[in-house]
Amino acid sequence: MKRWTSYAKPYAAYFILGPLCMIIEVIGEALMPKFLANIIDYGTGQADISEAASFYQWLYAHTGGASPFIVAIMCAMIITAMLMMTGGVGGAYFGAKASVNYAADLRSDIYKRVQEFSFANIDKFSTGSLVTRLTNDVTQIQNFINILLRMCLRSPGMLIGGVIMAVMVSGKLTMCLLMVLPMIVVSVFFLIKVALPRFTRQQSKIDALNSTVQENVTNIRVVKSFVREDHEKEKFGKANRELKQSAFDAMRTMIMMQPAMTLFMNITIIAIAWFGGNMLIRSELTAGNLTAFITYIIQILMSLVMMTMIFVNLSRAMASGRRIAEVLDEQIDIKDNESEEAEDFTVRNGEIEFKNVSFRYYKNSDAKVLDSINLKIPAGRTVGIIGSTGSGKSTLVSMIARLYDADEGEVLVDGVNVKDYKLYNLREGVGFVLQKNLLFSGTIKDNLLWGNFEASDEEVREMASYAQADNFITSFPDGYDTVIEQGGTNVSGGQKQRLCIARALLKKPKILVLDDSTSAVDTATEKRIREAFANELQGSTKIIIAQRISSVKDSDMIIVLDDGRVTGVGTHDELLAGNPEYQEIYWSQVDKKEGA
Repeated sequence: MKRWTSYAKPYAAYFILGPLCMIIEVIGEALMPKFLANIIDYGTGQADISEAASFYQWLYAHTGGASPFIVAIMCAMIITAMLMMTGGVGGAYFGAKASVNYAADLRSDIYKRVQEFSFANIDKFSTGSLVTRLTNDVTQIQNFINILLRMCLRSPGMLIGGVIMAVMVSGKLTMCLLMVLPMIVVSVFFLIKVALPRFTRQQSKIDALNSTVQENVTNIRVVKSFVREDHEKEKFGKANRELKQSAFDAMRTMIMMQPAMTLFMNITIIAIAWFGGNMLIRSELTAGNLTAFITYIIQILMSLVMMTMIFVNLSRAMASGRRIAEVLDEQIDIKDNESEEAEDFTVRNGEIEFKNVSFRYYKNSDAKVLDSINLKIPAGRTVGIIGSTGSGKSTLVSMIARLYDADEGEVLVDGVNVKDYKLYNLREGVGFVLQKNLLFSGTIKDNLLWGNFEASDEEVREMASYAQADNFITSFPDGYDTVIEQGGTNVSGGQKQRLCIARALLKKPKILVLDDSTSAVDTATEKRIREAFANELQGSTKIIIAQRISSVKDSDMIIVLDDGRVTGVGTHDELLAGNPEYQEIYWSQVDKKEGA
């Protein structure tokens, strides 16, 4: 509860003023039926004014008769209605301000939390699920707060005020409420018990639908190239039907609740009409008081309906709150070093060392992705890493920037354990061109400036030239101002790779990691990129992960990985002479006659 109330504190004024404004409306609702009753009873002469309260006797005497008396009461009703309108508008305004600001802060904190996630944390949530939690689930909390602020005092106020006024009119008739109150209480309890798990299932189905849509839209070109539109339509249709069914199951309780509450209300009004009519005949009750009493009973029952709606929205908000709490409570497995000493550590040379490093993706599994890795990469060297698919190449280099943490052993950069660095200082010194090249919506220049927002136009163009990207960029009509569509769909795979390389080069890192980042580039272009690295990044450590022997053969050092273990370290000639795994890869790519 402390977590949820903390978001309300900055907007305490809105949370207080909203319900207070609604109290004005409640007071007006309590007075209106009484005004009407006095018009009916005393203004029309159906009751003796001498039996009225002293205020009404004074008003009747000073207004000069029945008609002016009615006008005076009507004026009082108009003033009350205006005050009620002011209170209602104020309550709605402050309720909206409070709920919108609350939701905005909560959404911001969830997003910040997701930004702190390591790769391992992100793996626990699907993209669609995180999107749903940031949008739909937060909206459910926002809607509940808005309804709560508008009804938390109004509903109980109407209930208490209505009961008091009804008892003042007729204590006997008030007993009719006892017939329906137990049924209403049981209905609300049933609603909460049944609705909560159903709303939870509904939100999980929204996750599944969002994931399906996100996956399809992102990979639409693959879908069309394989002519799988019908399959994707069926996949979406299934997710949509499941969401529809879960939504119907969740709303079924509300569908049943509304008619049930209406039935209880009608039963009560019929009972009051029956017993009140008999009291009217026996002159135990005036027509005006019977009218007012029926209005008060309707107010009481409507307040109970409002309270039921609060509980319905509470059930849905609780389901969403649990899902949001899962994100906020997710234990970040890679935490920043907050010590003062960490501020002094920066990547200066680019020396890397792995000491007996082991890693598992699934911590309760015996299968290791990396097993007892011991490596030392001198600063400024060009290092190639090669191995079969799934041998742990990408995982190994991810540990340099603490995208993953080793389960056993330690990773050192410039002789310092990576866990002793501030994450910003460590990652600022490492440039990554990932296996999956991603560009963001915006211009080419905007994307390149991710590497260094302070870079000049000359620096941007220079690094693009090193990455062999300047030629194709300048061939576009808008050059560096060419707009990149979402996901970089309007550039080819090779162009996308070269833009990502240029982006990393602008960072001027001491360690540059290229994770199979030239696979879509022709060999001639790849050679020119490697030559640019050799000439312009002489002081940086360059790690090239590749599937092609040609991409790594000129490296100062080549590391061979097989099934999470290092099976060879050396130059191309050394490994070709004595490493079976390297030989197998080499002869699978090079014609034996040429290699002889």
